[in-house]
Amino acid sequence: MVILDVLTMCRSLRLGYRWTRVLAIIAMLSIQSLFAPPVAAQPSPTWPARPIRLICPYPGGPVELSSRLIAQKLQESFGQPVIVENRPGAGGVIAADAVAKAAPDGYTLLMGAVATHAINPALMPNLPYDALRDFRALALVVQVPNVLVVHPGLPVQSVRELIALAKAQPGRLDFASGSTGSTGHLAGELFKQMTGTYLVHIPYRGAAPAVADLLAGRVQLMFDNQASALPNIQSGKVRALAVTTMQRSDALPELPTLDASGLKGVDLTTWWGVMAPANTPNDIAQRVATSVQTALMVPEVRERLRNLGAQASSIRSPEAFASFVASEKTLYAQLVKRAGATPD
Repeated sequence: MVILDVLTMCRSLRLGYRWTRVLAIIAMLSIQSLFAPPVAAQPSPTWPARPIRLICPYPGGPVELSSRLIAQKLQESFGQPVIVENRPGAGGVIAADAVAKAAPDGYTLLMGAVATHAINPALMPNLPYDALRDFRALALVVQVPNVLVVHPGLPVQSVRELIALAKAQPGRLDFASGSTGSTGHLAGELFKQMTGTYLVHIPYRGAAPAVADLLAGRVQLMFDNQASALPNIQSGKVRALAVTTMQRSDALPELPTLDASGLKGVDLTTWWGVMAPANTPNDIAQRVATSVQTALMVPEVRERLRNLGAQASSIRSPEAFASFVASEKTLYAQLVKRAGATPD
């Protein structure tokens, strides 16, 4: 019908054969385009064709060690070098911002963490990246409980005894953290609020000096992440009272949770996982996510993570990881506001 209408119009306008033919062809092509199937997104059959960078914000500790472990497995899967590149500084901001602004081609990945994607957005109003919009969550690698540890000279054996001592001596107990706004700091502030105790927060520039002062007895307690705390707990240099997750830790199964110790609903972890720039093609994102999840099912990998005091995550899909990041961002925004925390 459309072609006939075009021919009728051409006759009424007294157009010649040439123009009539051109307009008829245009009409035919337009009709074909209406019924043509949509063009599918083009896959990336040649990816990866060169080395991949996995940017690590926190060198020298369990995040870097986990990054190298995952990089090794990705390299075996993809047949290309996967290079861990340390980009420390500004609480993880430098590394995260570099990946947020990288080309979304699958060659630059980030080992994102609770600080880079949940705490920093609440703590730093002028963050140069958007934790949700500028990244594509691929695979959550580990979730590490924080552990409430005290100096062994402190005369308490349980969370309830610590609360009683803190109430009897308001302002006399100091708790250390690796920095203002860290998970250890916010866990301590939540503990104070829920128990009605007055503990003095002593922030340090990194977990190592905070732990050193705890071991020396210059501060009395700390909410340390399990990966860092485990060797000192096992050697008896600190006494562990509880973990901050709703479930007991596989590495410390004898320890109760804060929830079971009377602080109902407390569920805080230190976590890190693989992310890519936003708009990374679907096929590349899925290949990376699947390869990481496959690696996390290897017994050797799980054992090495356990030796770091970490647990392979039970979150199994990119969609679930993205939802988890969004919920953590909301949770820590509330904690930072309640604690009145500001950047160091």
